[in-house]
Amino acid sequence: MKEDKNFNKRLAAIGMICLLAVLLLNAFVMPSLRTASVVETNYSFFLSQIDEGNVEKVEIEDDLIKFQVKNADGTETVYSTGRMDDPELVSRLYEKGGIEFTESFEEASPLMDFLVSWILPLVLLAVFWSVIFRGMSKRMGGMGNAMSFGKSNAKMYVKAQTGKTFADVAGQDEAKDALVEIVDFLHNPDKYAEIGASLPKGALLVGPPGTGKTLLAQAVAGEADVPFFSISGSEFVEMFVGMGAAKVRDLFKQANEKAPCIVFIDEIDTIGKKRDGSLSGNDEREQTLNQLLTEMDGFDGKKGVVILAATNRPESLDPALLRPGRFDRRIPAELPDLAGREAILKVHASKVQTEPDIDYNAVARATAGASGAELANIINEAALRAVRSGRKAVNQSDLEESVEVVIAGYQRKNAVISQKEKEIIAYHEIGHALVAAKQKNSAPVHKITIIPRTSGALGYTMQVDEGEKFLMTREEALARIATLTGGRSAEELIFNTCTSGASNDIEQATKLARAMVTRYGMSDRFDMIALETVTNKYLGGDASLACSPETAAKIDAEVNAIVLREHEKARSILSENIAKLHELAHFLLEKETITGEEFMSILSSEAPAMV
Repeated sequence: MKEDKNFNKRLAAIGMICLLAVLLLNAFVMPSLRTASVVETNYSFFLSQIDEGNVEKVEIEDDLIKFQVKNADGTETVYSTGRMDDPELVSRLYEKGGIEFTESFEEASPLMDFLVSWILPLVLLAVFWSVIFRGMSKRMGGMGNAMSFGKSNAKMYVKAQTGKTFADVAGQDEAKDALVEIVDFLHNPDKYAEIGASLPKGALLVGPPGTGKTLLAQAVAGEADVPFFSISGSEFVEMFVGMGAAKVRDLFKQANEKAPCIVFIDEIDTIGKKRDGSLSGNDEREQTLNQLLTEMDGFDGKKGVVILAATNRPESLDPALLRPGRFDRRIPAELPDLAGREAILKVHASKVQTEPDIDYNAVARATAGASGAELANIINEAALRAVRSGRKAVNQSDLEESVEVVIAGYQRKNAVISQKEKEIIAYHEIGHALVAAKQKNSAPVHKITIIPRTSGALGYTMQVDEGEKFLMTREEALARIATLTGGRSAEELIFNTCTSGASNDIEQATKLARAMVTRYGMSDRFDMIALETVTNKYLGGDASLACSPETAAKIDAEVNAIVLREHEKARSILSENIAKLHELAHFLLEKETITGEEFMSILSSEAPAMV
């Protein structure tokens, strides 16, 4: 294979580098190490040591004399001095006796010379390369050594290890129904083979983060009781071109050996992005995608190998990956509705100790737009709060507080806010609530608080719809904008000023008004014209204008007119109910947190006609 040839070339190059390094060490480093212990001295010192009988060995060269002296402490030192014209030197050395003449002090045993000159440098190089390869393996996906190049990192599970079934998945009934057929095929492949039908080779799970795409794949494997291979798309991306493609081949080879089985590729958009043909593209990613397409075409669908993949960005995937015969089915895993949220809460609550009178429907209504992962976090936060309070079971207050923790953060108990600012915050929040309560198309007020939260909110007003809503009318959108401007309107009306506390309200009101004009067709000026496109709808929904600069200026003017009109409407509502505004604000200042029932009880004593 091409990858094996490339690896052999790299191995040969490393061997040549090691050999060259050893030769250089022997040529330049080792000689200096051998002579590093020779001490230079003068000729008179040499003669004095002869006379004293301390000289043991002598090496006489053409212009240099080396001699070994035995010191008083028993150690030995090698000296060198220049050779003088002294004809009687040899005779003097013989007369002393016991002095050995040698050719070289550097001679050592052949074994020691071999160890120092060749084995030691090789050992040092081996240590060096092991450190280098360890660093490379971390950057290339955690491979232990070079021989693991091209091997798949997929983790294989069996039912006992995943332990997941469809009973563990709630709030995704449509997705489960779409996957039941895959499970049935893996259980009874002969039933489909008799009629000549083939199982869809691939199913693509799409949806926002935290909606349970990975959990659905594990549940399919658990229901079918087959091996489950799990790998992330990022694990295919390698430093060297061709390594990702080799991993794809190895993954499908393992899958065919274990068939029937399920292969799950998480975040497939990492390797499955559209190929635009630009020269700046990632060759490694494109080769990996091409190999994945080839492998999906090459294996027999009747064997029972099912490819499941998950992504948050389906619009970025290559069209060749989505055509029939590859990923035949697209299964959405959307945010759960009211019934789905209630079912998810019950599934996760079954794992903790709870009191019997929990109203999960109330919690589900307060968490519109929450994903399954966020709902699981709410249950866990409630359990933690129960432990902190010294109780052994979760109650309703724990769940309600955990909803606020997930939405707005923990209470800032040590925050010091002046009385003047607390008064402004109280009027601001009552302004929101009062405007909402006096409109026909607003959700009921559920809770008002001026206790600061770690998210940065100094207070908030929570509104909860009585039922699930999937559409927003123009009247509801305008009422929402008016409610958002109610806080600033109360500041202007009571304190004749404005504060920075309305920054988030301004952002939300502007965003909603712009969507009404550019996407919802709720503007009289533009009617049903799409002026904005949305990308990555599962990851926040980035919007970009699709119009001329002149039209963009008109859009800004229309958005401004909508917000100004609703702002004036909010000021009018508060002016007409200023007595209740004062009464409710003072009550909130005293209590710091009031419920929707308490709010409506005070307000209901005088109720002018709603607008």
